Amino acid sequence: MEHQDAPCFSIGDVEVLEKQCVYDGFFKMQRYKLRHKLMEGGWSQPLVRECLVRSEAVAVLLYDPYKDTVVLLEQFRIGTLDAHEGPWQMELVAGIVNEGEKLEDVAYREAQEETGADVLDLEYIYEFYASAGGSNEKITLYCGGIDSTGVGGVHGIKSEGEDIWVQVFSREEAMQALSENYISNAIGIIGLQWLQMNWERLQKKWQ
Repeated sequence: MEHQDAPCFSIGDVEVLEKQCVYDGFFKMQRYKLRHKLMEGGWSQPLVRECLVRSEAVAVLLYDPYKDTVVLLEQFRIGTLDAHEGPWQMELVAGIVNEGEKLEDVAYREAQEETGADVLDLEYIYEFYASAGGSNEKITLYCGGIDSTGVGGVHGIKSEGEDIWVQVFSREEAMQALSENYISNAIGIIGLQWLQMNWERLQKKWQ
């Protein structure tokens, strides 16, 4: 069996029969009735699928190449309300892209709002879908070079309900937290694993 260079199908291989907004609150929920082409030919039966509609987001792994340290945030997250470890997550800087806003500008803005740190340089990491089986949320992940001197404490925009505890960890401490599953969200896991593969290169680049 030969590997293909691209997915088998494209958007033209989906037929949307019905589309309805079933909820419009902090997030939106769209319900689709659709069918799509099948791997072995023909079309699927009509399927009903809900999709959580979320704005595009940017996340930033803040790394200090001079001190070999990482900035991690802790804040309340409704999605882990029933998790055994509780609903506060250790994670990276992240925020929603406003209409017409450049992704890089979001990275700079969110780093300042959520940690008080000024990003000195940005390096693109990946863009990915957080949970494509039920949401359209796309995240662009960067690594931001910073000077972590004086970074820490409580940050966030109170009018937006943000209450963020910011801490600076050595890279080794951050990796230990990752290995012990204290960091259990996809953005944090992806970012820190990428850093472990690239920190030496980043130090040469940014120092």
